[in-house]
Amino acid sequence: MRALPFFVAFALGACAGPVAPPGDASASVTAGRLAGPPQSCVLSQPNDALRAIDSATLAYGSGSTIYINRLGGSCPGLRELSTIIVEVHGDRYCRGDRIRANELGSIIPGPPCNLGEWIPYRR
Repeated sequence: MRALPFFVAFALGACAGPVAPPGDASASVTAGRLAGPPQSCVLSQPNDALRAIDSATLAYGSGSTIYINRLGGSCPGLRELSTIIVEVHGDRYCRGDRIRANELGSIIPGPPCNLGEWIPYRR
């Protein structure tokens, strides 16, 4: 009977399909847009959502400009449906600011991760 949970976990993992390397998923968000020069900071707007694309990539903005931020590496707990907590100083999200991911259903956020540079993608 103890083998059943292992078998179920193995079977579910085998059906999940291939996992894209961090950063690959941003292609769908930036399709049809041209990359601009990297920026250290972006103005935080209340109507623009900061969202996770994968465990190492964030997207921010809407409309004609989408900013992509590739973190230095994978950020524990950062997934598409994670709540992102930003330790921001002022009205901008800047390189070096710390974020924490709070997984869906969790009450304790993960460890801090640092933002990288923001790359604007415009139509």
